Amino acid sequence: MALSDRPDQPVVLHGVQHLFHPPVLLPQWPSEDRRTRMVFITRDLPQEAIEATLTAFESAVEEPAEPPSSAGRPAAGGSRREFLAVAAAAAATTAFVAPARAIMGPDDKFDLVIKGGDVLDPSQSLRGKRDIGIRYGVIEAAEPEIPASRGVRVLDASGKLVTPGLVDLHAHVYPYGSAIGIPADELVGHQCSTTCVSAGDAGANNFAAFRRFIVAQTRTRLYAFIHIANTGLASFPVAELTNIDIANVDAAAKAIAENADLALGAKVRMSENIIAKNGIEPLKRAIAACEKAGTGGRVMVHIGGVETRALMSEILDLLRPGDILTHAYTGAPNLAGDFTNIIQDGRPLPAALAAKQRGVVFDVGHGGGSFDYTVAEAAIAQGCPPDTISSDIHVFSGNTPGMPYLTWVMSKFLGLGFPLDQVVAMATVNPAKVINRLPKLGTLQVGAPGDVAIMELVEGPVSFVDTRNNTRNGTVHLQPVQTVTAGVPFGRPYNLPFSVR
Repeated sequence: MALSDRPDQPVVLHGVQHLFHPPVLLPQWPSEDRRTRMVFITRDLPQEAIEATLTAFESAVEEPAEPPSSAGRPAAGGSRREFLAVAAAAAATTAFVAPARAIMGPDDKFDLVIKGGDVLDPSQSLRGKRDIGIRYGVIEAAEPEIPASRGVRVLDASGKLVTPGLVDLHAHVYPYGSAIGIPADELVGHQCSTTCVSAGDAGANNFAAFRRFIVAQTRTRLYAFIHIANTGLASFPVAELTNIDIANVDAAAKAIAENADLALGAKVRMSENIIAKNGIEPLKRAIAACEKAGTGGRVMVHIGGVETRALMSEILDLLRPGDILTHAYTGAPNLAGDFTNIIQDGRPLPAALAAKQRGVVFDVGHGGGSFDYTVAEAAIAQGCPPDTISSDIHVFSGNTPGMPYLTWVMSKFLGLGFPLDQVVAMATVNPAKVINRLPKLGTLQVGAPGDVAIMELVEGPVSFVDTRNNTRNGTVHLQPVQTVTAGVPFGRPYNLPFSVR
């Protein structure tokens, strides 16, 4: 779209179904053609509805605005009002269309039918026996009964729990480029994750390699927080932010803006052993990078062993609604051995309660050293429960006794008394809302991507351990059985061709 005040810099507006992404200002036009253009990608939307909306839009743009009334408000009527009316009519026309199902004829087959499972989808408050039909990579049907004959391939999920594909908001999935990354597809069998978020594995200097060589070759859907440190975690275990100069706001902002389809914002680790005496400055730079990028990006802040209690409160006070506090229940001490995290003397910091109330996302981020039962229990009981459950899985944490695979971390919260539907929500629809990059992730609604997790709810005594050797006993845990991403199962049955995505 051409801007009158910036003729050399077009702005891109991208909307999919009900979701509009933040405007992206391009540095230059992609060609010599500098005209505004609109592209519609539709299914089962009448052409006349598009044309009527476009005609009204053109009239609204071309005709001058009406002079304000004597009360100082715009006068009623006019082309802009007509545009809104026509647009609303077009929206109403499409609101009752079921595009994914409407294109199927009575003799058409689903590419995959998942039969007989106990479906739990918190996004729809849905629980009960359903068969899931997937075609062309999206969910086409969720019915009490779909005949097996209607599926090219059939997965028997009888007696199993069927949920939306799990979304791991904090993982380390940049193998070969960061020191601790694991290939996301190798995690699927351990945790049913169909979407993983790289939590700062790459910075501005090496994010392009992550995009080109990892994202493009991975079946698991990948998104990322770009580290405020230019090199990301490539130097691990050497701390990346002892030299504050490596936290370059301009470079991070440029990387976030130019990769807005994948980049959710900025990551910063605020532990004392990582930032030394740089205080609040790394977090300020991460926020500045997100704001300068102009994409509406969030900041994910790693805590654990913060230098002082005062700095912990300062971190919490600086976080904006929608920013993410990961490792929210860490009990890791600082270098002096002091416990300086969100629970102090058995109570949440006032700044933690205030952050929770204004909409800061509290994320588990279990990892190999960042989940303490005593902290979690105190925080949950006093107003700081988690919003999202994530693994912080990487090559070190995956070998620890706490076993922070996503389904196992979810099981720990079942043991803490959270109901199953809430635990599933914290690993599906809740993190999907944080990601906000692809409509309908974290759900089994018709038209959503065909991402499905099949698990077994195993009843019986089970023992869990946190990252500080505290143990808790439970009576049930989740065990991965099968995972489907974009309609293609991992393992059998195999597609032919294997995959087209």
